[in-house]
Amino acid sequence: MTVHQLFQKTALQPEDIERLVDAHQRTLRALGLKDNDDPLTQAVAKKIIDIDRSGVRDPHQISELALRLLCGL
Repeated sequence: MTVHQLFQKTALQPEDIERLVDAHQRTLRALGLKDNDDPLTQAVAKKIIDIDRSGVRDPHQISELALRLLCGL
């Protein structure tokens, strides 16, 4: 399953998916990940969704939080 498909399976509007894809791409760049089929990119996507559900809406903030949580910072 691609990351975009994962985001589409959540109950979100197109603009919400766009925001999550932006946050996901920012996070992947920061981690040096490029392969969307890599299980790590799936883990990043799930963390992004969790953060979004907590109420954070800014893609930059979502990415920063995801990096902190995933890297233990």
